[in-house]
Amino acid sequence: MRIILAETAGFCFGVNRAVNLVYSMLDQNQKVCTLGPLIHNPQVIADLEKRGGRIISEPSQARPDETLVIRTHGVTEAVEQEIRARGLNCCDATCPFVKKIHRIVSEKPTPGSVVLIAGNARHPEVQGIIGHCREECLAFNDVSELELLKKERPDILKKEIFVVAQTTFSTEEWKICSEKIQKDYTNAIIFDTICNATQERQREAQALSRQCDAMVIVGGRTSSNTAKLQKVCQGNCPTYLVETAEELRHIDWSGCHVLGVTAGASTPAGIIKEVLQTMSENVNEAKAQPEIDALQAEIEQAQAAAQEAVGQEASADAKAAVEEAPKKSFEEMTFQEALEESLKSMSTDQKVRGIVVGISPSEIQVDIGRKQTGYVPLSEYSNDPMADPTQDLKIGDEIDLIIMKTNDAEGTMMLSKRRFDAIKSWDDICEAKESGEVLEGVVCEVIPNGGVLVSHKGSRVFIPGSHTGLSKDEPLDSLLRKTVKFKIIDINKQRRRAVGSIRIVLREARREQTKAFWENAAEGQTYTGTVKSLTSYGAFVDIGGVDGMIHISELSWKRIKHPSEIVNPGDVVEVFIKKLDPENKKISLGYKKIEDNPWEILRRNYPVGTVTKGKIVGLTDFGAFANIIPGIDGLIHISQIANRRINKPGDVLAIGDEVDVKITDIDFDKKRVSLSIRALLEPEAEEAVEAAEEAAEEAVEEAAEEAVEEAAEAVVEEAAEAVAEEAAE
Repeated sequence: MRIILAETAGFCFGVNRAVNLVYSMLDQNQKVCTLGPLIHNPQVIADLEKRGGRIISEPSQARPDETLVIRTHGVTEAVEQEIRARGLNCCDATCPFVKKIHRIVSEKPTPGSVVLIAGNARHPEVQGIIGHCREECLAFNDVSELELLKKERPDILKKEIFVVAQTTFSTEEWKICSEKIQKDYTNAIIFDTICNATQERQREAQALSRQCDAMVIVGGRTSSNTAKLQKVCQGNCPTYLVETAEELRHIDWSGCHVLGVTAGASTPAGIIKEVLQTMSENVNEAKAQPEIDALQAEIEQAQAAAQEAVGQEASADAKAAVEEAPKKSFEEMTFQEALEESLKSMSTDQKVRGIVVGISPSEIQVDIGRKQTGYVPLSEYSNDPMADPTQDLKIGDEIDLIIMKTNDAEGTMMLSKRRFDAIKSWDDICEAKESGEVLEGVVCEVIPNGGVLVSHKGSRVFIPGSHTGLSKDEPLDSLLRKTVKFKIIDINKQRRRAVGSIRIVLREARREQTKAFWENAAEGQTYTGTVKSLTSYGAFVDIGGVDGMIHISELSWKRIKHPSEIVNPGDVVEVFIKKLDPENKKISLGYKKIEDNPWEILRRNYPVGTVTKGKIVGLTDFGAFANIIPGIDGLIHISQIANRRINKPGDVLAIGDEVDVKITDIDFDKKRVSLSIRALLEPEAEEAVEAAEEAAEEAVEEAAEEAVEEAAEAVVEEAAEAVAEEAAE
């Protein structure tokens, strides 16, 4: 059984943007209400409501302290005007592709023209589009309604027609309708407004359904795009629409070899993941017995080889004794019974205990208390190819053995520890099947495309690939030579075959870990976890039997676009429990540390009065923003940029400039920092002014002295002239 997940399954751009927006506001303890359900997914809506998000049907129901969110479908122009008129705090999460349609229908149509909308007239997106039309508008949902429209309104055939489509409209239906419109309406202008993601999702779903025995569509039953996916798939194979993983339990997968899975644009990654896990478990468990029977054939050669080896080593007399056994023929006996019968002909005490008296590279010498010298060939020491008797044993150790062959002429007896271990191990395996005991062994061989063989005390247990506990991307070779724990799930005593499961043990251990976690977990506890997967809105972390999620806003104090900027799958991280939801088994984790908060760094290392470097990152009419440490930008008011009057900050500064700034004020409550360049320039300016004033004073004094001297000379000259005139008279 193979499960194929469509690459385009899950949130589209617009839905992802809206959901992240609302979760981000709720994480910041803002009060949020949405104008209608945010998306067509009951699980997401229920989660948002539990976190405090409210659904309202009209703007008048919004409270003054709430932020009203317009969902991805958009609203009519009249509703937008009402929101503005009421002065509501509004966040518009309308999908950009829907916004584009609003602009087309409000700006393109000419007076007297008609707008045709391909889509469901009752769908919120189509109602919003209709509410932006300036001219007459009509909606049709398929080519039959388009044909009916032509008959009922023949007058529009001569009018100018503008045609748009709902973003999630069927691409196949749109192609047929477009051709029909071009043929019937000669004055039609067609805008292909189906979202690219929708087109690709439908194309991939259709192609996938052609190569699968069945398709599973995951999404809300009220979702338009999910319904379209079901429609394009169900013509190619049986198609099942489910909202949650629980609905999968009622589906019969018999006869299915390849299953395809896709999801609507409103389906979160968490639900898709849960569906895939449930499908994998249910399908594999339903197919467990046929799979076991098929895979047992893979190890039949190994078992046959073992029997052949025993037959070759047994003496002719032993074979004859077995054939003449009164109770059963050789064909009727099990392998173990045949082995026991053959050994009885050699010795009445085939199981013996020996004392190690010597160890050589080729054999182990043992004393079994008889006249024959006992030896264990290296090949008969263990089923584990990595076993080394020189490391495992020392002189004087006691080991349990089976007599393989007696040579009275040479006075020797060949013994086997491997076969004694195999018989004992097989008994243990049979008991473990009844008791459910967890066994332990080493993976000794990989069967390509089948599974692995685990050596348990001399016996080999087959583990099918689906029961190894590995993900579909992990190679079976990664288990080779590793010690694993497993349970026996099937035994064929006649053929001495055992099938085990590592996955069951892992699942039970995880269940116990989960139970212990929820019994002891509390908010604020710290854990060391491993990042399992990433989504656009956060990272899922295994913290020991349970998964928690670090929201993207909790990964870093600075704004990031994707969790991969901070962590990657496989990373070991330190996290703490931020919020617990025991009822729904959800865990919100925190990652960023308070000591890394840039505002704490600012408080600790950059008090008011500090002079530091700043990089200009933004310009406005009233000033410039400069980044002083990662995550914090300060404002340099236009009056603090220079020691002279400037018209705009761009006259002095440019984006990317690095300047020296002085921190003049910090408001930690409002998260604001005031900076100044002028404060660093003023001391120099004052010195220049003082120098200029001194120079001016000196100039005035010199001028005054010169004036006095000139006046005195003039007075003396006038007096002299007067004296001269009087003397002449």
